[in-house]
Amino acid sequence: MSLENIRDDEVDIVIGALHSDLTTFMNEWKPMFCRFHLIIVKDPDLKEELRIPDGFNLNVYTKSDIDQVVGSSTSILFSGYSCRYFGYLVSQKRYIISMDDDCIPARDNKGFLVDAIAQHISNLSTPATPFFFNTLYDPFREGADFVRGYPFSLRSGVQCALSCGLWLNLADYDAPTQALKPEQRNSLYVDAVMTVPAAAMLPISGINVAFNREVLGPALIPALRLAGEGKLRWETMEDIWCGMCVKFVCDHLGLGVKTGLPYVWRNDRGNAIESLKKEWEGVKLMEEVVPFFQSVRLPASAATAEDCIVELAKVVKERLGAVDPVFTRAAGAMLDWVRLWKSVGSGASSLRA
Repeated sequence: MSLENIRDDEVDIVIGALHSDLTTFMNEWKPMFCRFHLIIVKDPDLKEELRIPDGFNLNVYTKSDIDQVVGSSTSILFSGYSCRYFGYLVSQKRYIISMDDDCIPARDNKGFLVDAIAQHISNLSTPATPFFFNTLYDPFREGADFVRGYPFSLRSGVQCALSCGLWLNLADYDAPTQALKPEQRNSLYVDAVMTVPAAAMLPISGINVAFNREVLGPALIPALRLAGEGKLRWETMEDIWCGMCVKFVCDHLGLGVKTGLPYVWRNDRGNAIESLKKEWEGVKLMEEVVPFFQSVRLPASAATAEDCIVELAKVVKERLGAVDPVFTRAAGAMLDWVRLWKSVGSGASSLRA
């Protein structure tokens, strides 16, 4: 995989540290991480000191750094999985690649290690085709092209702003599915990348995702938190809501989203049955969220990601706030996030832990 189109200094790898000992994680990723700058954000609720091996170009941000930058005048909480969003906030790079600390590099069907960093950059640096589906998937991959009947007027594609990778081993099931199929694991490695069609909704996971921060950064928001939110993937909904918002913004702005490669290997963690008690609130909320995003439209004057989130927050509060107070809080967090994004500037990037 060539990285010729992207300079090393245009990329930050953001890692949300929910575990104190990052030694194994960092060493597993060292061949891919060593070329790039890393931002490690320690979960503010994690009491132990982080253990990080030498040999990396990185900055670590702790609770004191978060408090210094964000202050207390915000509804946004950077705890748990949401700590990664602080890394998005303080980065000054064009591209962000987000990787969780319970994942290691996957291997492809031939047994070779997958360079997830290179694949994400390849996805972001080649066009996406959201307005007409290509049945050979991504026509910009080596060895592929547009199929017969694909309109030539659409073959130049649009800018790809978001790359959503997948997981091997523990797939991104919800708690009910995982509880019913406790032994089920994802071993199917599909060597494919596809553009998600315009107007199609999808959840995303911040575990293995990359995006163009310059054009899309403000649309990745830690806004919706469940009342009993926990520290396990099944017990959160912040990235599900984020995925709905960011895809909606991409569609409005004419940007592309790719999914498929790259894979990572995710280790087992948590108890699905116990987590189901906390996730059930989010399962019910999705029945309100989907019709909302199917029907909402933004004015043409919303020309940037910041504009879109501000306008979307207004409609969320107006139409969903009466359904559940969690949406009113989410709307407030969306506005706070845009204010933070505009105010942080280059000052935060100079912090050193």
